[in-house]
Amino acid sequence: MKKTILNLFLVGGIALATVACKNDANSAETTDAKEVANANETSVEFVVDTTNSVIEWKGEKPGGSHNGVINISEGMFTANDSIVESGSFVVNMKSIEVKDLEGDDKANLENHLKGTVEGKEGDFFNVNKFPKATFEITGVDQVEGNTMLHGNLTMKGETKNVEFPVNIDIDGDELELTSKSFTIDRTKWRINFMSKSVMDNLGDKFISDNITLTVKVKANKA
Repeated sequence: MKKTILNLFLVGGIALATVACKNDANSAETTDAKEVANANETSVEFVVDTTNSVIEWKGEKPGGSHNGVINISEGMFTANDSIVESGSFVVNMKSIEVKDLEGDDKANLENHLKGTVEGKEGDFFNVNKFPKATFEITGVDQVEGNTMLHGNLTMKGETKNVEFPVNIDIDGDELELTSKSFTIDRTKWRINFMSKSVMDNLGDKFISDNITLTVKVKANKA
């Protein structure tokens, strides 16, 4: 009997370790802010098409999740010989939208995330105080066959450098940048509401620190 219980613990431990490894593989490496990349004189500018550019998000908690989109309001990239050298874009945090709910439930969660509910302004993004988030490229390189985009992400007045895999396609006058889905740890940007790593005694009433993001940007030659 003891041996059976021990085996169950071992199997459970291996399963948890496997899940953790998978989650870690999707996690964006996060470090202190770095110097922003500069373009060469011969670089070509591409202006972000805001009507076709968006960030998809997903947040999770025990027993459920929510997902939605945030709009990109402006941006620009520079490229040389089909290689992106520099660039940045601005995210309109007031555009946070929940896609998996409707009616009052949708409106209530959107208002909570935005911080427009009195007394709950600081729980998540507090968009009246911090209406924009920005991403500034600090580098692009190749790692094990993947194109890795590095950049300074600023939210709620906090700037961290993140690294995540992307596909970049430049076809004539059009540039398309699409990331693979990746996660960031929201607490590194002081988004601490219902985080087990920050608050005690939450039991199963916590919200995951990890937010899953997918960046989809289209741009046209200036």
